[in-house]
Amino acid sequence: MKILILENDEKEKTALVHTLEHRGHTVVSADSSGQLWNTLQQEDGFEFLIINKDRMEAGDTQLFNRIRTAYPSTLIYILLITVNVSEQEKDADDILYRPYTDSDLKNRISVAERFISLTNKMVALQRKIENQEAFDGLTGFMNRPAFLRQSAGELERSRRASHSMSVVALDIDNFTIINDRFGKKIGDDVLQVAAESIRDKSRPYDCIGRWAGDEFVLALPGVIGADAEKVALRIMAGIVDTRIEVPNEEPLNVQASAGIASLMRITANTEIEPLILSAREALARAKQQGGNQVYTNYL
Repeated sequence: MKILILENDEKEKTALVHTLEHRGHTVVSADSSGQLWNTLQQEDGFEFLIINKDRMEAGDTQLFNRIRTAYPSTLIYILLITVNVSEQEKDADDILYRPYTDSDLKNRISVAERFISLTNKMVALQRKIENQEAFDGLTGFMNRPAFLRQSAGELERSRRASHSMSVVALDIDNFTIINDRFGKKIGDDVLQVAAESIRDKSRPYDCIGRWAGDEFVLALPGVIGADAEKVALRIMAGIVDTRIEVPNEEPLNVQASAGIASLMRITANTEIEPLILSAREALARAKQQGGNQVYTNYL
């Protein structure tokens, strides 16, 4: 753990640093509350502050409030060492009253370690749950709500940078027939083959989602027209090149179709939902014309 301490008495600082480093922590020290504040702003990763009230500048009664306000979503545990505590300093998570013994200090540090560890585990679990809610379990791509949020952000970044953007909608030709004839297991294999081709043939930073069923969507910042068509064709070729084994049947060759909405100029009124709708309409046109092809709407 990375710990920042406010202590300018060399004897007490040495004892405190020794105790913390012996427990495997990384310690940075500050001699004043102003230096502590500057260190917090210049370095990342502090989870634990140990502050000797006697080393704070006179009149600096809002230090804890400033820290909480500046880092509202970051866990920073504050242990205050003091003879007595004032109303303003009750923002500390724990208080160690002077005089204290080495055992008292170690006990307060243990409490902080347990609290921070438990909180970090809870945060990690929450993020895991949020990721599970945002991603499709079969393909690993974003689900529809997550794709809408992410692609809207990509659109806004492209707008600010005066870049173009294309949205690709792609699905498997005759997927319903494949699923009905060979069953869900083979259908899932087909979707995973499609997902793998999309992943391999697109850029690492492209925004990719599973829209519904066998339909996928991609937001491609900085890509327009013929270049977007090349991306779609590479993905489709990757799907065609993969033979899917079917029990007691010939290997299954799968084809796909794609629709593209290609936008050269993004204005203040441009929104992501109409772009996705235009790409899906282009996909419908590609399938109406026989499938295994790309149709592009230029906007």
